[in-house]
Parts: sequence; structure tokens; C-alpha cells
Amino acid sequence: MVTVDIDPGSGFCGGVIRAISRAERFLGGADHLYSLGAIVHNEAELERLGSEGLRTVVSLSEVPEGETVLIRAHGEPPSTYTGASGRGLTLIDCTCPVVLKLQQHIREAYARLHEGGHHGTLLIFGKIGHAEVLGLLGQVGGDAIVVENRAMLEAALPRIDFREPVEIFSQTTKSPSEYAEICARVRSLGERVTVHDTICAQVANRHEHLAAFSRAHDVLLFVAGEASSNGKVLFDLCRGVNSRSFRIGSAADIDPAWFRDGDRVGVCGATSTPKWLLEQVAAFVRTIRA
Repeated sequence: MVTVDIDPGSGFCGGVIRAISRAERFLGGADHLYSLGAIVHNEAELERLGSEGLRTVVSLSEVPEGETVLIRAHGEPPSTYTGASGRGLTLIDCTCPVVLKLQQHIREAYARLHEGGHHGTLLIFGKIGHAEVLGLLGQVGGDAIVVENRAMLEAALPRIDFREPVEIFSQTTKSPSEYAEICARVRSLGERVTVHDTICAQVANRHEHLAAFSRAHDVLLFVAGEASSNGKVLFDLCRGVNSRSFRIGSAADIDPAWFRDGDRVGVCGATSTPKWLLEQVAAFVRTIRA
């Protein structure tokens, strides 16, 4: 037999909880609601919300005039708000407060970097094409360099004039250790480098906690949607600590051959993974006889 523990720190982050709660509240009095982009990067939760009337669209052009559109926690560029106003759309803005503050800091930094005739560089550590990063780029008309890792940073260095000021920000859900490495490298190249601590504290604290949770178990089941950026970061952390770590989308992905008699199994997930899905996975594992 195996024993199973669910990580008490896993599950939706505050920003996602807020967005889903507001969507459910609206749908309690309406038969549908449009979401600009996936409200959460988890296929099972999207299916559940879809059954309640949440319709995911890629562009505002897909939404009929006069309808209501939810802005998810990731945030949007200013052009989205202008476009919605021009089409008579009502917005439910669920941008995470942490992301809103980051957007403001990005705008302020850009102004500093270009005041007095300077042409400084705004550097963003984040996933290219991620909704949050697109929202950040929109604050400055796209005039920033985005790097996903150390290799991309090295390739971008010739574009940075270190005689001018450089300010660095991170997408809120990135790895603290990877961000520290990026910042250390940039700081080593110039004296006019300013680093901003913009990784969400709730996300950052999960890294240390999940490392300990992974070490405490023989097998680690990490539950996350395919599109979850945070899920990739956290799963890589778990697998680096525990080689018997497996990333799954649901209980259907579990292979009983992963377990041995007496194993202690840990179930955890990304900030976009619902608690109910973690509980489903744990319940299935408890039926397995290794």
C-alpha cells in the first residue's frame, strides 16, 4: 500500500481565486461571460467553468458589441481597454493587484530611463508571448528586451548599452533562483543597473516549501495544465529535488507502475491548479495497491 499527502500550500494563488470567484458570481445571474484568454491555465478547471457559461476568446473581435468581458489575472496592455471602450464592451477587470503594481513600476522605470535625453534599457525576465509579459510590454509600447533564460540574456547583451542606465524586472511567476542569476550577470557588466524584486511573494515562498515537500516523499505527483508557465517552473524544481517526480494533468495520466509498496506519495501543483483536482488525484492514488 502507498500513503498519500496533499501539499497544503498548493492550489490557486490569490489572483486566480479572485478572478474565478468574480466569474462565478457574474454567471450566477447570467447564462454566459466572455473571458479574454484562458482565465486559468488548467484544462480541467476551464472545462468546469465552461459548463457554467464561461466562453474563452482570443480577441475582443470575437465578442459581440455590448457584451461583458473578463480581464484575467495576467493583465492586459492599454490597447485592450481602448479597444473594449470603442466596441461598447463592459469589462470585469480581474488583473492581479501584484501585476497591476508591476505594470505601474514598468511605466515609471521607462520614464526614468528616457528622461534628460537618456536611452536606457528596460529588461524583463519572462516567458516570451506570455499574457502577463505582453501586458507589461504594452505599458511601454514594446520598447523592452525580454529574456527567458541565461542563454537568451547572453544573446541580447550586444543590444544593451551599459553606459546608460539599465532596469530589470521579472514576470511575477518566474523562478527566484533563475532571476537572481540573470540579475547577477547584468550587474557584473555595469554600474548603472537597478534590480527590482517583482516575483510574487506567494509564488516565491512556494519554491522553498515545495523543495522540502518533494524531499519528504518517495514519489511526487505534480498536477498542472499543459499551458501553465508557473507549472513548468515549479515542476522543474520538484524534479531537481526528487527524481521520482511526475507531471500530470489529471488522475487519468497516472501509471501504477510508478509506485512501490510502502511509498509515501506527495501530491502538489501549480498556482493554476484547483484544490478539487489535487483531491481527485490523491483519491485515485489511494486506490492503488503497489
